[in-house]
Amino acid sequence: MGAETSDTPRAWRTVLEHIETQLLEGALRPGDRLPGERALSAELGVGRSSVREALRVLEVLGLIRTAAGSGPTSGAIIIATPGGGMSALMRLQVAASGFPVADIVRTRLILETSVAGDLAEAAASAPDLAPAEFLLDAMDSPDLAPTEFLALDAAFHLALAEASGNQVITATMAGLRSGIEGYALEGVAAITDWHATSDRLRAEHRGIVEAIRRADAASARTRTHDHISGYYAETFVDTPPR
Repeated sequence: MGAETSDTPRAWRTVLEHIETQLLEGALRPGDRLPGERALSAELGVGRSSVREALRVLEVLGLIRTAAGSGPTSGAIIIATPGGGMSALMRLQVAASGFPVADIVRTRLILETSVAGDLAEAAASAPDLAPAEFLLDAMDSPDLAPTEFLALDAAFHLALAEASGNQVITATMAGLRSGIEGYALEGVAAITDWHATSDRLRAEHRGIVEAIRRADAASARTRTHDHISGYYAETFVDTPPR
């Protein structure tokens, strides 16, 4: 019987934590190559899409470089070891699921409203919003389960951070992603009409991107703030952070 694999929204964390542990313990060093997607998928019992997502986070953190193809230079190679602040960010990724939800939301409001405003102010230099818009198109599928939708939602917010070019914010957002997905999924139980909520979230995402493209920084910040705090207010009893 073949090994079962999981592609749940949190499955990629299994891959990430496995590689992080090897890096932090010195089992993997610069110049080492990671096993291929298929091998990691089989070893850890997760889907290949989860392996790709974990590698994407590690690449954002500047720890690996990936190359397409099938030759000797293809695949993922370790290019740095996590030291100092980077090690702390990697540990943040593992710990984020245990943070108070209100603290995660408050941090998102600070970071993501800044990202949206900065992108709008840089609109004349055409920041790359294509990855974020690709995710928005994927979220338009009517067949998505809430878990699938919210995984794409988290990826959209990370894509905006990446578009900003601010490596510290991007790494911090990547580190908090497990906590963000965790509370978003937890909140689904409190939603009485998922279709209405998902339609609203889609519209809010589009509105944020439109404000950025119009170079309307104030609107981009406000839309982002209202989007994040609105979902929190809908799904948790606590007063939403401001």
